[in-house]
Amino acid sequence: MIDLEAVVSLRSVATEGSVAAAANALGYTPSAVSQQIKRLERDTGVALLERVGRGVVLTEAATRLVVSATPILADLERVRADLHGGADPGRVSGEIHIAAFSTVVRGVMVPVLADLGQRHPDLRLPLRESEPWETIALVASGQRDVGLVHRWGNVALAIPDHLVEVPLFTDVADVILHRDHPLAGRAELRPEDIGGEPWVATFESTICRQWLRRLFDGVGGAPRIVHESMEFENHLEIARAGIAVALVPRLGRPPLGPDLVAVPTASPESTRAVSVIHRRTMSDSPALRAVLDALTERAGDMVTDTGRLPA
Repeated sequence: MIDLEAVVSLRSVATEGSVAAAANALGYTPSAVSQQIKRLERDTGVALLERVGRGVVLTEAATRLVVSATPILADLERVRADLHGGADPGRVSGEIHIAAFSTVVRGVMVPVLADLGQRHPDLRLPLRESEPWETIALVASGQRDVGLVHRWGNVALAIPDHLVEVPLFTDVADVILHRDHPLAGRAELRPEDIGGEPWVATFESTICRQWLRRLFDGVGGAPRIVHESMEFENHLEIARAGIAVALVPRLGRPPLGPDLVAVPTASPESTRAVSVIHRRTMSDSPALRAVLDALTERAGDMVTDTGRLPA
């Protein structure tokens, strides 16, 4: 009999690109994933992985196995949802694996996890921080059940057809300046006003870096990025020291204190849509519904009548 858990590990290798990355995504050791796949090779009688350079790729047989097993895994997911739905309707149990980007972890997920822990003590909610593109891949492949993602301006974010996307709210980013900066008194800033400033930004591979570049489309030589950090708290401290300016979202942003000011921009690129995604096959899961309801409730408490986070 084919071990479906091993098939999930094989699918994760295909998604993540290596045994080590798959193990990290699934919460196993690389040795455990390797052993699962070796047992699966013995059970099926075919080679499933082949080495290419320093990495591995799925063989043609392995790809067919993963494709064929996907609807079976989806059916099992529906069965699990039905089983949970047949229990006491007032008691939600099970496990929902969540992936979310860093600022939504601080601004939304921490209070939601605390609230759900009190409401549903039998519900387990493991959380993993990841970039939106990675989150979509994790949820699409079954390695996570729920994902929180965002789109900055016109930065593309493709959602596969078998995923459901539920909008939550619109976040806004402001230019963060030291209070003594010549532009700190402006009511609003245009990209051409701030294009020549030294900037601190996230790394090149992130969606936030792409968004910052889109903000300055048509402004030659901008943005002039002189510092890089993945933590927006570091961006604030760099701005506080007067070293550079930053574009920081309101979501999860700590109080600025007396040394910093936040000035809105005139560009639509400074807003991002935050949404939650899940697989369509999980729609009937009471555990999933509890998580979605808590996220929607939290989002409603946070935003103004415009659907955006307040300044």
